Amino acid sequence: MTKVRIGLRTGSAPTASRLKAACLILAFCVASVMASPAQTFSSLASFDYTNGAIPLGLVQGIDGNLYGPTDKGGTGTVNGCNKSCGSIFKMTPAGALSTVINFDGTNGNGPTAVLQATNGTFYGTTSYGGAHDCTSFGSTGGCGTAFKFTGTTVTTLYNFCTKTNCADGAIPWGSMVQGTDGNFYGTTAAGGTGSCPGTIGPGCGTVFKMTAAGAITTLHSFVNTDGAYPYGWLIQATNGSFYGTTSAGGANGYGTVFKITSTGTFTSLHSFTSSDGAYPFGGLVQAANGNFYGTTSELLLNQGAPDCSLTGIGYGTVFQMTAANKVTTLHSFANSDGAYPYTGLTLGTDGNFYGSTACGATSNVGTAFSITPGGTVKTLHIFAGSDGTVPFSGLMQDTNGTFYGTTVVGGTDNDGTVFSVSLSLAPFVETRPTSGKVGATVYILGTNLTSATSVTFNGVAATGFKVVSSSEIKATVPTGATTGTVAVTTSAGTLKSNIAFRVP
Repeated sequence: MTKVRIGLRTGSAPTASRLKAACLILAFCVASVMASPAQTFSSLASFDYTNGAIPLGLVQGIDGNLYGPTDKGGTGTVNGCNKSCGSIFKMTPAGALSTVINFDGTNGNGPTAVLQATNGTFYGTTSYGGAHDCTSFGSTGGCGTAFKFTGTTVTTLYNFCTKTNCADGAIPWGSMVQGTDGNFYGTTAAGGTGSCPGTIGPGCGTVFKMTAAGAITTLHSFVNTDGAYPYGWLIQATNGSFYGTTSAGGANGYGTVFKITSTGTFTSLHSFTSSDGAYPFGGLVQAANGNFYGTTSELLLNQGAPDCSLTGIGYGTVFQMTAANKVTTLHSFANSDGAYPYTGLTLGTDGNFYGSTACGATSNVGTAFSITPGGTVKTLHIFAGSDGTVPFSGLMQDTNGTFYGTTVVGGTDNDGTVFSVSLSLAPFVETRPTSGKVGATVYILGTNLTSATSVTFNGVAATGFKVVSSSEIKATVPTGATTGTVAVTTSAGTLKSNIAFRVP
């Protein structure tokens, strides 16, 4: 596959190059860890290529295990892939790693994200592979797929670039989100009917809707002036609309924030100017105050991988956007405290936000950090190489209270790692979905739920709930329930949801 360098000129639009890395060589340096007695970093697992390489994030399954994709590695048959096509892995919270799925090119190449739907099935996308040729994007191995898997069986739901000139999108990267209507919503980083200058293939990217059976509807094609190349995930906000970012395009070429309804009504909310940030690659998170929070990377990618030797406009930012679309920079990274946060943020149960930078600090191979809503940043860990290099995909908080993440390189075999950061935060429960009408079925994830004696929705008891396992409860939204916290009472105490459950 031909690699294309993404330009760093001020205001220029990047090419639709693959956000990938087959190999990344960085010097390993001695690092220090800024920690308190209540803060513990652990390197849990190292990939060895046969079980995957270049892991790209994690999600918690209803069985209590963690699942994630690897861009390379695995044992799948080589079919249009560079050595191998990637895998889906499963890991226990303690670090026991196993392979669930190996991709072979025909069913996808390079899985980038997975999620578990309310029906218990996992859904995801691969950025390449599939049935349709994608030569115009630099690859003969396909333009990407949407898939689902249960157990070790993977099913291709859709092959992108089915339509002429990839009008239905190509190169899906960010994780899909399941909407309250049961459909899945996501983006493709290229394709669509818009035109972007400098691209190596047609289109500036799309927003799409997919049914559980795999029927795709293109909701919007970007046209550069309203954004280009959306690599981040979408979120469904409390108002029911979906929000996301584009890594480039907009009024100034530095990327945008947008919203879109389930029927395709699109609004460009903010165009970055470089003085308030540039090139947001990650998605957004909405806090309890209704504001949105995210990051800008300040650096476009070279050959699809963070290159810590390059220089960007700055070193990246964390920003806040109000419901009135006013953007405020909360923190500008200075390299000494990290550089180039390519992913978004996770809202912790303590009200702070958590994330990672791909470069910077004493080792120049990345950090894990926290930031308060007021903008106070704390470095949680500085990576050294042996414990991981380039934490590209951010952090997620498990219902046991601990944060987990991945690095794309480093570890024992230099094929990436899984790590955890414990801040001694209390366990909690998580609802799937995060909203529902009275009578709707809700799955509640947690730890040690076997002894549960009651479930309440904002104080209203849910009768007839079922404890499925130690990590899952099935409940029905009770009559009289209103928007608020879901609480589960167990023999060890009461566990509360990390975000308010919304009752329309």
